[in-house]
Amino acid sequence: MKILLSSYAYAPGIGGIETVSGLLAREFVAAGHELVLITETPGNASSNSFEVLRQPSLWRLWNLLRWCDIVFQNNISLRHLIPALLARKPILAVHQTWMRNVSGAIGWNDRLKRALLSRMKNVAVSKAIAADMGTIAEIVGNPYDDNIFKILPTFTRDRGLIFVGRLVSDKGADILIRAIGILKQRNLVSDLTIIGRGPEQANLVALVHELGLEQAVTFVGEKVSAELARLMNQHAIIVIPSRWAEPFGVVALEGIACGCIAVGSADGGLPDAIGDCGMTFYNGDSENLADRLADLLRYSELRQKFRAARAAHLAQFRAHSVAQRYLALLRDLAP
Repeated sequence: MKILLSSYAYAPGIGGIETVSGLLAREFVAAGHELVLITETPGNASSNSFEVLRQPSLWRLWNLLRWCDIVFQNNISLRHLIPALLARKPILAVHQTWMRNVSGAIGWNDRLKRALLSRMKNVAVSKAIAADMGTIAEIVGNPYDDNIFKILPTFTRDRGLIFVGRLVSDKGADILIRAIGILKQRNLVSDLTIIGRGPEQANLVALVHELGLEQAVTFVGEKVSAELARLMNQHAIIVIPSRWAEPFGVVALEGIACGCIAVGSADGGLPDAIGDCGMTFYNGDSENLADRLADLLRYSELRQKFRAARAAHLAQFRAHSVAQRYLALLRDLAP
C-alpha cells in the first residue's frame, strides 16, 4: 500500500502523538509499505526509512493524495483532512484526544470534525475517547517503543517514585508532591524523582520547601529515550497524577515496560494504559493518591500481583502488534 500518514504534530516535538506517529510509520515501512509522513511541525528531524514533508503546500498535498492509496490521520487535522475528502481517498482517523477545546467546550472546528466522522473509518485510543465521540469507533491502544523501554538487568531498582511529564498544572505534579507530604505524616516517606520541564517548576520547588520534602524530592529536568528508560529501571512506582482526563497514557506503558508499577488518575484513558499493572485514584485527590501509594509501600504481595500482570498487558501495546492491527484495518479500506 501507499500510505499518506498525517501527523499534525511530529518530531522534533516531544509528545504522545509525535511518538506514536514515528513508531507506526517505522512499522508500516518495515512491513513493506510505501509511506510519506506530512506534518505542520517545522524542524529538521527526519527518518532514513520514510519521507517527512513539513508544512506542505496545498499543491504538494494534492499531488500526494493522488499518489497514495489511503490516508492515515493520527488525530484529525482539518488542513489535511478536507483535501483528502475532496480527493475521495479512503481515510482511517485515529482519535488521540477529546474533540473539544482546553476549557471543555465544543468549538466550531470540533463540530466540523464531528460532522465529518461518518466519512471515514474511526479508531479511538481508549474506551473513554470512543464513548465521547458519539459514533462507532474501533478501540486500539497506543503503542510504546519496546526497543527502548524494557527491563535492563544491569540497573538496581533502589529508588521509589518517578513522575514523567511537562511541569504544567494539568499534569498534577503538585498533587503528587502533596501526597508525599501526607505519606511523611504517616511515617511512610518515599523518595520521588520528577522528570520534566515547564512553567510550574518554580511553584513546585516552592511547594517542596513548604512541605519540608527537600530530602525526598529531586528534580532532574527533561529526559527522553534511553536515558529515560534507564531512570525508570531504577524506580519501583511510576505515578501519572493528571488533573485532566488523559486520553490514554503512553508514559504509563513505558514505565510498566521498565518494571514499574503504575498509579494514575482514574478519569479518561489512563485505566486502559495501566490495566492490571497498577492502581488508579480520584483525579486531583492527594489524600486518595497517598492511600494508594501507602498500600503499595506496605504490601509486597500487592506489588508482586501487579508485576505478574506485566507481560500479558504489554503484549497488546508493542509497536509491531499495534501496527499489525492498523494494517489489517487499512487493507480492508484500501481500494
